[in-house]
Amino acid sequence: MTLALLFSPQGSQAVGMGRDLAERFPAAQAVYREADATAGWPISSVAWDGPAERLNDTRQTQPCLVTTSLAALAALRSAAEVAGITLRPAFVAGHSVGEYAALAAAGVLSNADAIRLVARRGALMAEALVEGGMAAVIGLDREAVAHAIAAAASPADLVVANDNAPGQVVISGTRDALLDAEPALKEAGARRVISLAVSGPFHSPWMADVGDSLSQAFEEAGWLDADPPLVSNVTAEPVTDATRIRALLAEQVRSPVEWVASVQRMLDEGVDTFIECGPGSALTGMVKRIAPEARTHNVADVATLDATLEALGAVPAEASA
Repeated sequence: MTLALLFSPQGSQAVGMGRDLAERFPAAQAVYREADATAGWPISSVAWDGPAERLNDTRQTQPCLVTTSLAALAALRSAAEVAGITLRPAFVAGHSVGEYAALAAAGVLSNADAIRLVARRGALMAEALVEGGMAAVIGLDREAVAHAIAAAASPADLVVANDNAPGQVVISGTRDALLDAEPALKEAGARRVISLAVSGPFHSPWMADVGDSLSQAFEEAGWLDADPPLVSNVTAEPVTDATRIRALLAEQVRSPVEWVASVQRMLDEGVDTFIECGPGSALTGMVKRIAPEARTHNVADVATLDATLEALGAVPAEASA
C-alpha cells in the first residue's frame, strides 16, 4: 500500500462536523481547543452548532474547515497508533483551502499558523469586493470547457478555475460572462451549468491582490520543508522546499486548482490508496472518477474512521509503505 492523505475543500462543511471525533478522541478535541485560542473566536462552536449562515460565511468556513480536517487527522493518527497501524503517507494534498491543512499535516506549518493564515485568507477573499462568480460545468472535460468559453468570452472575462474530475470543471469570471457562456457550454455537451454560492471569481487572475496580501501575511509564520512532499494545487508537482511552497501558496488563490493532474501525478508515483480527512467525501469522489481502481477511504466522523481503520488493518503489514 502506498498512501496519500487528502484534505477537504470548501463546500464540504456542515453544521456538526467533527463533533463526535472530538468527543471520542482527546487529540481531536485538543486541535479544536488550540484553534479556538488561536483565532480568538469559537471555531469549535461554529463548526458544531452553527448556525449554517455563519458557518457558510467564507471568513468562518475556511478556519472551521481546516480545523475539522486537522482534528480528523489527529483522530486518525491516534486511533491508528492504538490499533498498531503505521501511517506513512507518501504525499499529502488538499483542494484549495484544504491545502493549508495538508501543509500542517506535512509539518510545513504548525496547526496554529495554518489556522491564522487560513483565517486571513478567508477574510481577504470575503473583502476582495471583486465583481464576479463561479460556476460548475457538469458533463464536459477541461479541454472542451476551455474551448467553449474561449468562443463565448475573452480570457479577461472567463477562465477555468478548478479541474476537479472528468466531467466536473469549475469556471470563474464576471457575472455577465458566466451567463453568456452557458449556451455555448450546453451546445458543447454540458449537462448542467451550476452557479456556485461564492462571493467572487476565486482561483482566477482577479484574486491577484489577495495573493499579494497573503504573501505579506506569510512573513508572520514559521515555515519548514515538507515531509512528506506536498502535491501543489498550482503545479500538480510534489514540493518539499518551504520557500517554493510559500510562493506557490500565494499563487494558489489566483491560479487554477489542478486536481486531476495532482491525483494523476500521485498515481504515477505509485499511490494506490487515498484517505480524505475532513467532512464529506468530495475528494475521494473525485479520485474515483479519475482512477476507479484506486482505494479510497474517509475520516469525516467516528463511523468513517472506524471503517477506514478496519480497511487499513486488512492490509498485510509487509505490504505497508
